[in-house]
Amino acid sequence: MFDAQEIGTTFISQARSHLKDDFMPKIRSCFDVIDESDVWWRRHETSNSIGNLSLHLAGNVRQWIVSGVGGQPDVRQRQKEFAQREALPKESLWKGLNQAVEDSDQVLANFPIERLMGKKVIQGFDQTALQAIFHVVEHFSFHTGQIIYITKFRKGMDLKFYNL
Repeated sequence: MFDAQEIGTTFISQARSHLKDDFMPKIRSCFDVIDESDVWWRRHETSNSIGNLSLHLAGNVRQWIVSGVGGQPDVRQRQKEFAQREALPKESLWKGLNQAVEDSDQVLANFPIERLMGKKVIQGFDQTALQAIFHVVEHFSFHTGQIIYITKFRKGMDLKFYNL
């Protein structure tokens, strides 16, 4: 039988692992092979580029975990993440995303398990800390898949993440 403390600790550990050890290395691999010009490529105006998705992921992680769960001020300007059209260097995007994930990892590493069911209002939604963390992991997964797809599409290559 598992107790609530063990379940909470396992949940946070797994969330941290997904973000840092699964999704971020895949995004890094994409950044390593994609050209600067392809970072801002979009199929059409209503699509997002890898650049926009990177800004969006950093903003989302900061708003939901660093601010919402961790209590830091919320300074996110969500619309700017999607409106950005001026090409920023891919290494600058990577550094911003990586720092956001590192900051969120610190929040999660120090988060008291007994507060997982505590309520927070994040982006206008009434959420528990557990729901907020779960949201970030699933949201990050979704957009990581989009970054991988765009990279494969633009480079015409298999990134070989799952060669079993």
